[in-house]
Amino acid sequence: MTRRVAVLGATGLVGQRFVSLLAKHPWFEIALLAGSERGCGRKYGEVVKWVLEEPMPSALGDMVIEKLEPERISKEQVDIVFSALPPEVAVDVEVELAKKGIVVVSNASPMRMEPDTPLLNPEVNADHVEVLELQRRIRNWNGGIVKVPNCTTSILTLSLKPLVDEFGVRRVIVSSMQAISGAGLTGLPAVIIADNLVPFIEGEEEKVQSESIKILGEVSEKGVALNKEIKVSASCHRVNVLEGHTLSVFVELRRSASVSELVEAMKEFKSNKIKNLKLPTAPLNPIIVRNESDRPQPRLDRFEGKGMSVVVGRIRRDEEVGLVKYIVLGHNTIRGAAGNGVLIAELLVAKGLA
Repeated sequence: MTRRVAVLGATGLVGQRFVSLLAKHPWFEIALLAGSERGCGRKYGEVVKWVLEEPMPSALGDMVIEKLEPERISKEQVDIVFSALPPEVAVDVEVELAKKGIVVVSNASPMRMEPDTPLLNPEVNADHVEVLELQRRIRNWNGGIVKVPNCTTSILTLSLKPLVDEFGVRRVIVSSMQAISGAGLTGLPAVIIADNLVPFIEGEEEKVQSESIKILGEVSEKGVALNKEIKVSASCHRVNVLEGHTLSVFVELRRSASVSELVEAMKEFKSNKIKNLKLPTAPLNPIIVRNESDRPQPRLDRFEGKGMSVVVGRIRRDEEVGLVKYIVLGHNTIRGAAGNGVLIAELLVAKGLA
């Protein structure tokens, strides 16, 4: 079952997460690392500025970083490519790789909203993976491109899924407090974020609003149909937290539910879509509910389920406005990025699509 894989953008923050997760993975073997021109031809250990909490995998330190050339990547006979490339680079490279018969699991935003492109949060919409076959027919290639959602979207939709299933959802209002790691390894100068909060993240709110209704949509003969019955409004903010996005969520349900019913729905959620596939990266409990009034907190809760679980707290009803309210926290570079990408790749393998 072992698949040969490559990581593109391997020196960046999400790239490092991919490397860390894949280096010890039972199904995948890293065959190639690729990055910017600055690092090409040099050893990974010499180029990368490793910033994760666990040491860089020693076995990969001597691996030479290759150029972002689809022809070169194809020659390594890799089965799956994990892309942590910037959008402007990913848009062309990923398509060329798919044409060469390689499956690309990508964190980049281009193509996320295309009807024939799966945008996967596996516990929520694993059935959307079947759209990959439609993509192959339409685009006449043997490979494929599957997208990892925006980090905030991944955390939000995982927490919403049991509510959608059990009670129905009409409207979602979400206000995010997003960690600085979401801006990338060098994306946010300390002089801007230290002792500060930035109340705007370019393009983020639009991504949360559009991607959520795609993830919560359904497969049709033309691809993924958006869920037009759920309205999502987002306000996104950058805060001085290293890792872990915290969301304050307000939900209008279609069927009234007590707080105890809401808690039970979230605690019991196991996801029928993947629970029998035994995917190595899938957390035992995708949603963990805390009863304390001051939880979840990023520093205390972001590594639940090895960073793949979201943690929900302060579940309550607001009778004045008829909304359910809760806080949800997720690790943005694991659940919201590389970890979700690895879980998607496991799903593709389990379904015989990669």
